[in-house]
This record gives sequence, C-alpha cells and structure tokens, in this order.
Amino acid sequence: MAAIGASGFLASGLSPFCQRRTNSYGGTQKRFRVLAVSTERIERGTSLGENGRYEKKKKLQKMMKEETEVKPNIYANPEEIPEVEEGKKRLKDYFEECKEMIRSDGGPPRWFSPLECSSSSPDCPLLLFLPGIDGTGLGLIMHHHKLGKMFNIWCLHIPVKDRTSFAELVKLVERTVRSENYRSPNRPIYLVGESPGACIALSVAARNPEIDLVLVLSNPATSFSKSHLQPLIPLLEITPDQFPLNLPYMLSLAAADPLRMLMDNVVKIGPLPQTIAELSEDLVTMSSYLPVLADILPRETLRWKLNLLKSGSANANSSLHAVKAQMLILCSGRDQLLPSQEESQRIQKALPNCEIRTFEENGHFLFLEDNFDLVTIIKGATFYRHGKHYDCVSDYKPPTPSEFKKVYESFRWIATATGPVMLSTLGDGKVVRGLAGIPSEGPVLFVGYHMLLGVDIIPFVAQLLIERNILVRGIAHPAMFVRLKDRKPPEPEPSDYDVIRVMGAVPVSAANFYKLMSSKSHALLYPGGVREALHRKGEEYKLFWPERSEFVRMASRFGAKIVPFGVVGEDDFAEIIFDYNDQIKIPGRREEIEQITDRVAKLRTDATGEVANQQMHLPWMMPKFPGRFYYYFGKPIETEGMKMELREKEKSHELYLQIKSEVERCIGYLKEKREKDPYRNILSRFLYRASHGSTSPCEIPTFELS
Repeated sequence: MAAIGASGFLASGLSPFCQRRTNSYGGTQKRFRVLAVSTERIERGTSLGENGRYEKKKKLQKMMKEETEVKPNIYANPEEIPEVEEGKKRLKDYFEECKEMIRSDGGPPRWFSPLECSSSSPDCPLLLFLPGIDGTGLGLIMHHHKLGKMFNIWCLHIPVKDRTSFAELVKLVERTVRSENYRSPNRPIYLVGESPGACIALSVAARNPEIDLVLVLSNPATSFSKSHLQPLIPLLEITPDQFPLNLPYMLSLAAADPLRMLMDNVVKIGPLPQTIAELSEDLVTMSSYLPVLADILPRETLRWKLNLLKSGSANANSSLHAVKAQMLILCSGRDQLLPSQEESQRIQKALPNCEIRTFEENGHFLFLEDNFDLVTIIKGATFYRHGKHYDCVSDYKPPTPSEFKKVYESFRWIATATGPVMLSTLGDGKVVRGLAGIPSEGPVLFVGYHMLLGVDIIPFVAQLLIERNILVRGIAHPAMFVRLKDRKPPEPEPSDYDVIRVMGAVPVSAANFYKLMSSKSHALLYPGGVREALHRKGEEYKLFWPERSEFVRMASRFGAKIVPFGVVGEDDFAEIIFDYNDQIKIPGRREEIEQITDRVAKLRTDATGEVANQQMHLPWMMPKFPGRFYYYFGKPIETEGMKMELREKEKSHELYLQIKSEVERCIGYLKEKREKDPYRNILSRFLYRASHGSTSPCEIPTFELS
C-alpha cells in the first residue's frame, strides 16, 4: 500500500489557522451566569443512571433522524462563510464575566462548568482548565463555543482574596483527576494550563504517571526565575501602598504593545470604516475595564500570585523528570512576561513525549487573542482522543466551516494559478464537467497518479467539499506524522503538517485503510507514493506502481467503489533540472538523503524495482509560465458482491491491472484534449475572468467534451 507522498512540501511553512474578527457575531451577547459548584456536586450531576440511558436513547434517535435528512452543504461558498463562528465570545465578554464573578467573590478555590459548554456528550473526555495569573478560570472564554462540542469542561476559579498555597492547589486538582480517572479509567483527562496553571498541571502529572493525562500548556511559568516578573516581588515589599505599581506594569507586559494587541484583534479583509469602528470600540472597552483588572489583581493579590509563581515554578521543575504524560506546549513569540520560547525548548529536551507549537506574533495571554484557535491546534496536532491511543476514524473531527475557509484562502492562489478542469464519469459512461460522477455514498476509494510534489491534491480536496460536500481522507506518508524531537533542516517542523491532519489525512497502514473502508469513508490512495511524487527528469506521467495489488481485496471486502483517475499539468508549471540522480553525485548528499529517509518510517522495504526507491528529497525545478491542471475521474468500478471472487490472487490482480490501465487512459485522454483548450494559458484565463467578472477558476471554459 502506498500513500500521499510529497504534498507536505507545499504545506511547509504555511499557517492558515489564524482568526480575524468580523461583525457577524461581534455584537453584545447575553452573558451566561457562571455556576460555581464543588467537585462532588459535579460528580452527582454527571452520573448516568436512568437519565443517562434516556439521554443516550435520545441521542441515537437524533443521529438516525439526521442520517435520513438531506444536509445542506456548509462548505459550498467559502467566501460567504463567516470568519468567526457563531457563539464565539470576545475580549469584552471576558471582562464582563470577570466583573460579575468577582462581584460576590469569596470562599476557597472551586470548579465551575460554563453553561455554554453544557451541550457536550457524557462520552466526551474531561478537560480541566487551570487558570493563569488572573485566577478567574475564564481564560478560555473565547474558545468555549468550540471546546464544549468536544469536551466536558471544568474550570478552576481561585477567588481574588484566596491565599491557598501552591501545594494545596496541586492536591485539589489531583483529587479531581484521581476521582474522574476512577470513574472513567479508559478515558484521557486533559489538563489545559496557562502560565502558573501549567506548573500545577506538570506537578499533578509528575505525581500521577499511571493516569492517562494530556497536557496542553500555554507559556509555562517554569521559567519564572528568568522572567521580568521576579524583580517585582521585593519591589512590592518596599514600595508604598499609594504607588500604583500593579496595574500599569501588568498592562505593559500584556503583549509588549497594547495597541498592537488591539490592532491584531480587528485586522481583517474588510472596509476601513468597519476596522476603525471596531478598534475604537476595543479601545473604549479596554479603558472602561481597567477597574476590573485592578479588582482582579489588587496589590496584595499580585504579591501573593508572584510568590505562588515562584514556588510553583520551583515545584514543577523539581519533578519535571517524573512527567510521563502526552504534552503539547503552546509558546508565544512576543511573550514579555516569560522567556517562553527558550523554556519550551528546554522542557521538550527533558521530556520524551512533548511537542511544541510556536505563535510568533502573539503575546503572553495567548487564549485571549482573536487570531488563536485552541481547538484547531489540538486537532492539527492529533491530540484529541477518547481512548488510550488516537483513532483516525472515531477520534477525527471534520474541519468546521471557518477552519475550511482558512485553509481555502491560504491555498486559493493554487486554484487561481492552475485553473483546474475537473471531469468525472456518470454511471452510464458519459463524461461531464464537474464532480457529479463521484459516488455520494461510501466507501469510495480514489486511485490515481501522484503528480510532482503532490500539488494536485489541494484543488481536488477543496473542490470536492465545495461542490459535493464530500470530505476525502488522504492516506499519507508516515513522514507527515512522525514526531521528531531533534529536527534537522531541511526537515519540516511538525506543525507544517497540521493543516493536512485537520483536513483528514491518515498515516498509511493496513489498519487505517481497514478503518476508513469499514466507516464508509471516501479515501484517496496513490500507489506510486513518494517515487511518483518525487520522480526524476523525463518521468512525467509515468506510473511507478507495485507489481502486485495492495488495495483491491481490502476494498472489495467492504464493497467499495474504486474511482481511477488521472491528472496532468505539472509540465506546464515547472521543469525538473536537478533530480535525485544528479544530487547524489554531490559529495555527502547521498548520505544526507539516506539519513533523512531513515529518520522517518520507511515504506516498501520488501519491495523490488523502482517503486522501492522511496528517498525523501526535493528536486530542483525551474518554473514555467503557468498552464492548467486537468483531472479526469473514470467510471466508478463496483466491487460489491465480488468479495469471494477477488480473494483469488489472479482475479484480484486482473482488477488491479484494469485500474492501472484506466489511470493511464485518463492521463492520455487529458494530454491529448488539453492541446485544444483555448484557456490553457494563465494569461487567457486572466483575461476571461476580467471580462466576465469574478468567475471561479474551476468554471472557466475548456475544451469540448467528446
């Protein structure tokens, strides 16, 4: 079995997941009333019993009803999808909630569950939010609307006047973790910690290595001894009470430049008056809530919190070696409170199961910035799971419309440059423009030619969602999923592949192929894999498939429809001038390529011939004046009822050769027909769009079908 081999090169270095606020849902929203309850009360409230069985029955009936209904295509018009999802709260909502919460504050630290997160299923994993220096527990307020669909969320609230020690806070969280693990021992518990909350999460994880914990840590305060905050402790001790040290200093450290933070929260593609209006609104909001910030962090509380940070940092660092939990560190490039980037690297070197995601343009309070989406980051890193291990089918969450919009806009230039022509074949054999011939019901397996660098994947996946509301799951090379700690250039960062994972790619394996087919998914497979996508000079449109079938019998086991397809156009965009055979003549280059290949999971180690040459390298290319991409999806091949027949190797091999021959026929057809396309050149397409308005690149005319 082979995989998507090189599409990751294109995604490398691109970060489409940053939100911009619009007016669509930006108005004043009715505040929820935060319900503060004890751990014991939550346990009673979430127990199943008869009510739980009734809820499960209602959920099953709802799912059956939804399956029979025709669902609208939520991806049909990416340009019209709001940039901010409905229900997302804003910075001013954070201040409003804080004001309401501290108005009658008192008592010990306790858990509360946001009311807008109450719609989550009891089967969802538990997420415990451990707050930052504010202690309110509302730090995730801008993410509740999405987190609540995936997690049961409890937030820790530490009252302003509370003076609970760090050790006692650790014990409080630990009791909750152990209690919930006892109730659901096979389900992970997520600890999302911000700054001092991250220190609590690390300490709890170190004390409970046997419990399945997933740590998501934002700018951990384990580097407190190296921060700009440490000198504040003696300064607070000796400075007169009348001197307003706390508030101005904390504001100056919020994001190095408060005005920049506000500007980042309103930058968007939109009219200037709208941007100015929102900026003015935010400035007024910030100024009007300065007293709230002063109430959250009065002088004595600030002094207490800084000492808490000091003890928490020392405690977490002393037990860091004992942490075994899966960990994702989110670090800000403009963190003025802590040296977060250096600290994240230090922690990663010390812990074997740690990953990092860096956000260069963000400040310390990462969760309160509009251009940060926690759910997307968790999904892209494949950190969302219900059991001991991530399952590519049951744990996968399809992209939301806003997530797809970000991906679409990031790669829109490819569709504009390539003007893709997509042809499909109906059941009666008629070839039509568009993707009407693609079967709606799965399982469906697309099998085709892997063009240079795999750049052909992007327009196809996007157009299939837009036109047919079908998400295709790419079966990809393991290199896109290997978590390398000691990355060496030119190896890509792990985050470079997050967009591919959000869009549904899975690592190639027989087990994952089985899961996709059994779940009736639409899957995409390239038998030629890396050898085809990173081919040599003069090998355009040549198939490098294995000698024997790798997928036919598995597909037939589930009665899958196999759609062979061809794609051409790479020779209209670039010419390889320095391929693998040329590169290995450079002293040391062969060894370098082999080292890179060996560091990722190697495929087809037992294969023979050219398909066994899976070297991970990047051909040197000379760009051409852009032409056009052409896709031709052949008539779906039915395997329903052929399970027993295709168990025979010879019969299976015959169908395999038929599919390969059909792919070659599709390629030949496109190479011949494109010669008659008056809009093959990008200049002619540009002129057509200029004269016909904002025509989609996929709707520009092409050759006549015959």
